[in-house]
Amino acid sequence: MSFADPSRAERWPRQHANDPSRTEADSNSAPIPVKLVVAGGFGVGKTTFVGAVSEIPPLTTEEELTVASEGVDDLTGVERKETTTVMLDFGRITISEKIVLYLFGAPGQDRFWPLWNDLAAGAVGAVVLVDTRKVEEAFPSVEFFERRGIPFVVAVNVFSNAYHYEPEELREALAIPVEVPVVTCDARERGLVKNALITLVGHALARIPAAADAG
Repeated sequence: MSFADPSRAERWPRQHANDPSRTEADSNSAPIPVKLVVAGGFGVGKTTFVGAVSEIPPLTTEEELTVASEGVDDLTGVERKETTTVMLDFGRITISEKIVLYLFGAPGQDRFWPLWNDLAAGAVGAVVLVDTRKVEEAFPSVEFFERRGIPFVVAVNVFSNAYHYEPEELREALAIPVEVPVVTCDARERGLVKNALITLVGHALARIPAAADAG
């Protein structure tokens, strides 16, 4: 098991930017660090999503599923799954000269939800991954980010044996507003994952003027 301290990952960009040894030119050219959360139900593909796009070896906190998880973790559709995230996944991707994304994958099981408040602290936005075979498992994630006013997009992770739903059908099923983007995403494909993240960043930036006006 490898371990990542989210507070350390959050602090590093600020410490690095405030380093007195850095020149003004370096500071002006330094990319902006943006924290994003990847959430969703158990086995929806969050670890795969982060790993597919991260430009560094992703840090994970996965443990083997044991007998203790029987009757607790629903393996429907993911019967071959042998490990589960018990704290977080962490990855990084540079999407432009000005923006670097730091990805924090949240554990999906109910018993790990107390960790979500810490993972979401300081987050600019979130991706809610959805498995259409278990759409109801996305409800807690949607509600979590809605209550905290954190912009999010819904990314439908395409599984080969899953029924295809149109974006508007999922929007209605999840009862999410029309302004929340719904995208199709194969968590194994870097290009599709990157597109989902770019969509999220654009959505979050569009929310900034509205938030400023409300304040």
